[in-house]
Amino acid sequence: MRGLYVITDGSTGTVLLEKIEQALRGGAAIVQYRDKTNDTVRRQHEAAALRELCCEYNAIFLINDDVALAKTLQADGVHVGRDDAALSTAREQLGEQAIIGVSCYNQLALAMNAAQHGADYVAFGSFFPSPTKPNAPRANLPLLHEAREQLSVPICAIGGITLATAPELVAGGADMLAVISDVFAGNAITQQAGLYRNLFLR
Repeated sequence: MRGLYVITDGSTGTVLLEKIEQALRGGAAIVQYRDKTNDTVRRQHEAAALRELCCEYNAIFLINDDVALAKTLQADGVHVGRDDAALSTAREQLGEQAIIGVSCYNQLALAMNAAQHGADYVAFGSFFPSPTKPNAPRANLPLLHEAREQLSVPICAIGGITLATAPELVAGGADMLAVISDVFAGNAITQQAGLYRNLFLR
């Protein structure tokens, strides 16, 4: 698991699908569908369409938190956080082949525990102020460096990342950069995604 990891920005319907396809065209390697609403029908329809798109572009498709939806759609896996389904529960329901990522915020101990219990990757952040989660715990580069030394699983960096700050995170050991605003807020999504992809080609 390596490269640009885009997380859906709250758009819905056709707009959502168009944005994700543009990001995939630009080289996004991983897509996470994150929708915390209770609109079950819409969420299932959108997730199914996104899964097809990711298959078309050979990208990994993950669902935030919703293990049942991931199982129904045979998504590649899920991403879980502190208040979501337990790693063990997700593994039991989705099987050994599923990709399960775990949010570890700014806590190396959480990441080490997750890795020991079968997480396929861990995520640290927020590295920078994030409009999506303004009150998120703050991670830093020394944590990333230490995690890279201690962990063998892939590491994802998240939180307020821009093209200006992304290179130091890749150099510091991040295998993936999870980005929302800096990819989707502008009108050149494909170009922006391509610039992120290029960071991992060096």
